[in-house]
Amino acid sequence: MTSPAVPAPVDPDVVAAWPPSLQLLLGEPAADLWTAVLAPLGGRLRTLRATTVSLQPDGAATAQYSAAVAWADGRETRESLAATTGTRIPEGAAVLEGASGTDTVRVGLWRWPLDPALPGLAWASSSAAVGARLGELGLVPGPPRLTLRSYRPGRRAVVEAQTPEGRLFLKVVRPSAVDQLVARHELLAGAVPVPPVQAATPDGVVVLPGLPGKPMRALLAADGCGLPSPDELDRVLDALPLGVAGLGAPGRRRPGDGPARAGDHAAVLAAVAPRLRPRLDALTSRLAATDPGEHDLVPVHGDFYEAQLLVDDGRIVGLLDVDTAGCGHRIDDWATLLAHLAVLEQVLPVPATSVRYRQEVETAALRRWPAAQVRTRVAAVLLGLATGPFRVQQPGWPAVTAERVALAEQWARPA
Repeated sequence: MTSPAVPAPVDPDVVAAWPPSLQLLLGEPAADLWTAVLAPLGGRLRTLRATTVSLQPDGAATAQYSAAVAWADGRETRESLAATTGTRIPEGAAVLEGASGTDTVRVGLWRWPLDPALPGLAWASSSAAVGARLGELGLVPGPPRLTLRSYRPGRRAVVEAQTPEGRLFLKVVRPSAVDQLVARHELLAGAVPVPPVQAATPDGVVVLPGLPGKPMRALLAADGCGLPSPDELDRVLDALPLGVAGLGAPGRRRPGDGPARAGDHAAVLAAVAPRLRPRLDALTSRLAATDPGEHDLVPVHGDFYEAQLLVDDGRIVGLLDVDTAGCGHRIDDWATLLAHLAVLEQVLPVPATSVRYRQEVETAALRRWPAAQVRTRVAAVLLGLATGPFRVQQPGWPAVTAERVALAEQWARPA
């Protein structure tokens, strides 16, 4: 090994307080696990670096790595590797036991793109295979140019395919989730501007077309010309059909369950940044003590923020990632957008547009709901966003995490 698995710099006292799953997946034992997996294949691990890490409140963790591997035939390749702990290791993963102090942790491991939970990913990440499969599905044949847009090991991936006739997006999910994802798109199509399903395969790949419009985040990073008004946001949310409320959001709490979700996020944050625990305890207590108010259950997007919206001259022409659409409280869609806008104020090089737009959206929200209810929900979402710097292994993540917790504390205070 020429570089450690643990990202530097991280205070050793912080690492010592991590749950066993993190100490294993982000510590030197991770190299031993991968050595055991790669050696029978003729591979020798040269470097290993964690690129994304997710932690569950129960201590289960999943890590993705970038690795350099030297092979017996003299080649050296860059590999994307993944490992997960807990009780939901997908069938087909290589399963080993690793030691973390006095604890023994069961780990499932696999190499990209052979994700055992996402069997469709193997062909959806190959240009030749995608070209052939698109032809079989009656779509554009021929090898497209592929770009990986996102990947959550064991959960989902999105691959962009650039074809001579335009862009397609291959959304890769667990096979058991395909039918419901297709049903969501079919139910929403015509009511709101979601991409129509062009094809779906039993192994978990849903083919969607690219949509027109500019990403709303790009407008926020520029001069803001053409941003949708609060009335336009309302128009799209009001257009969500009643039938989507009956679909629910499997595996997720309803968006209105803010305090409970905040507690889960706080538990994760306290595990990775234990010095924040007293502040997190005080914050979650404050959120739980706030009267949430009475809110009707209505159709909601469930993850409504700027990255999900495509805009053309002030009109929303694309609504993305409807996996979370279901039954919830409208105030929470607005709180989710406000929380993301508040974070953009911290991360954009020139945040003036985001500040102005957040103020406009906040003013509109406060005309409809009491400030305490809005601010509490925004703070709860911000706790979830505070887990992001650790999840993507952002350089200096401990400091950035503390900044986001401070932002949540600011929103939790009365206006």
